[in-house]
Order: sequence, then C-alpha cells, then structure tokens
Amino acid sequence: MSAGQGLVPDNGVTGNGAPGDAGHLGNRGGPAGAGKIAGAPISWGVCEVPGWGHQLSPDRVLAEMTEVGLAATELGPAGFLPDDPGHAARVLRQHHLAPVGGFVPVRLHVPGHDPVPEIEQVLRGYAGTGARTLVLSADSGLAGYDTRPALDEDSWTTLLRNLDRLSALAAQHGVLAVLHPHVGTMVENSCEVRRVLDGSSVALCLDTGHLLIGGTDPAELARQVPGRIAHTHLKDVNGSIAAKVRSGRITYTEGVQEGMYRPLGAGDVDVEAIVSVLGRRGYGGWYVLEQDTILTEEPAGEGPVADVRTSAEYVRSVLTGAPTPHRPLSGDPGRSRFHQRSARVYSSWLRCLSRDGRRAPGEPGGADRPGRCSFRPRSAAVPR
Repeated sequence: MSAGQGLVPDNGVTGNGAPGDAGHLGNRGGPAGAGKIAGAPISWGVCEVPGWGHQLSPDRVLAEMTEVGLAATELGPAGFLPDDPGHAARVLRQHHLAPVGGFVPVRLHVPGHDPVPEIEQVLRGYAGTGARTLVLSADSGLAGYDTRPALDEDSWTTLLRNLDRLSALAAQHGVLAVLHPHVGTMVENSCEVRRVLDGSSVALCLDTGHLLIGGTDPAELARQVPGRIAHTHLKDVNGSIAAKVRSGRITYTEGVQEGMYRPLGAGDVDVEAIVSVLGRRGYGGWYVLEQDTILTEEPAGEGPVADVRTSAEYVRSVLTGAPTPHRPLSGDPGRSRFHQRSARVYSSWLRCLSRDGRRAPGEPGGADRPGRCSFRPRSAAVPR
C-alpha cells in the first residue's frame, strides 16, 4: 500500500536498526531473543526532571540490574554515571552490563537554535562508552512533562529537518538515532507520530507506554511500520489512569505518582502481541524494560527491583515462548472500552491520510487543511 492508501511510509529503516542494513547496530548489543533484555534507571526513579523524587545511587541500581539478569542498560540522565566516558564504561563492566545508549531530550523545533553541537558532544561520549543507540526526544523547552507548547508550521518544519540532520550525524559516528514519542514533548499523540513518519526518515523508539498514553496503539503501529522500529521500550500502564492523563484531568507527574506504570503483564498494554509482531518482522534490537516511578525516600525493603524482576521474568517467558501468567486487569471495568477507543483513535489517524496528503472530506479540520490534526496539545507559551 502507498501512504495515500492509509499507511504511513516505511522509509527503509530496518527493524534491526539502520537504513537499508538488516545487520546494522541493533544486533551488536547482545545475543538474540531473551538475552537482549536491558534496563533503564527510570525504573528505579532516576530521572532527568528536576525535583522528580529521591534518586537512588548508581551502585544500587546497577547491582540490582545485574541481580535480575539484565544484560545491558541505558545510560540514565547526566550525572548518573561518571562524566568521563572511559570511567563510565568501567563502571558498567564492573556490573557486567553493556551500554545501550541513552534518552536525550533536545530542542528540535526552535528556528535559529542548532541542536548539532549538543548532540556532537553526546556522540563523543558514546565513542568512549561504546553506546550505539541515541534515543532522542523532542524536548518542549519547559521543565518536566506536564505541559507543552503548540507548534506552528515553521516550528514543525524545523523539527522534522533537525531529526534528519541528527540521524545523519549519528550515523557518521556509527550510532543509530531514534525518536522517542513521549508525553509532554513535541511528539506525543497519534497525529504527531504520523507527521514524523511522513516528514522525516528517522527511526522510532517504540515506547509502548508513552504511545498508548498519547492515543496510539503500539501493536498496530508496529504492524504498520515495522521497518521504522529500531529500538523498544517495554512499558505497561493502567489504562484508566492513562486516560485521565490524556484528557488533562491529571498531569503526567500525577499519573506516575498514582501508579500509572505497572510491571509488564499487569496493565493494559498487550505486550505479548507487540513482542510477537516485532519478532515476526525480524526485529533484532534491545527490549528495554521501563516502569517510570517516583520515590519519596530510600526504600527500606527491596524497592523498585521487585517490579523489575517481575517484568524481566515476564518478558523472558514471552520471548522464549513459555507460558505467561494470566494478565490481570488494572481494575478498570471499562478496559475493553479503552481498547476500543484506542482502535478508533488509530483508525482516525489512518483516515487523516488521502492520496494528496490532505485530510479526507468530512474529517475534523477539513480536506482543505493539509497536515492538520484534530488533537490539541496542552498549551503553553512556545519557548525561544
């Protein structure tokens, strides 16, 4: 099918992680299958947002990653690992963890602001640690993820151009760049994901939680554009809390505090279907386990590692084909309605496309408004 027939374009980035090369970077991080499960410090409450909560020490986090059998980790926010790349690499080796790469918020939408020098510095650090995946997010320029500006056409043009520039820059350094759709960034909802897929060639990080919170069915997206999926963050969420965040009844931070993120298999994301789709389409990248959490103090008992262990065991069983425990409902009696709504949202997204790239007649916004989207971001002043 062409894009005009209802599919977003697949621009040749293979599921293994690079334009036109099925054996590229996504397969170098570790063995296939269950051996390619990685962790992320956010599951222990370690986050780049100021005031996010109590921050656990790297020694505890990395030791607990090793304890539950994770093979690698994302690098975490600035300051989590030593600033010197060689020192950071030694710390990871001491814990028998491979460096995957890291989550890098960067302003992409501001005309006159060049993100290249900032990313060049990050890539120089990657050369020292051996990290191979640059996980970009389209930073709003505001603190945290509870509000964001609306973009005009010039800002969208700048954002899409910068995505391609940074993707090419990373490739020159032997690194794969992916865009992470994320709540509270400039690429959050279904229409914005579609616009990135239409307007750039960057690969995607399939974050199953953030996509679903933003109104995109991650399993359906993986089916539609498998060649654009080059990195995966596996999250599970409570659908009823996610719906409150999506509607603006509570903030993203409040959602995390209420327990929106659940251990894999205990929420409303169909993790088994997503892993199955990726496996059938030849995905060879990492599965990074994430369960965003906010700690108020040093845990007296096991703390976050208990949920990470549950998630790791669940994903291993999915990847190896072993029986998995029954996926409990999240306590939302309208769970089926939530999934039906997700399907309607995704179908509406696909209907946004017609052969000339305009919205179909009768769609919100009208056929005379190419590229427009009925979703409205939570408004704030555009930072400059």
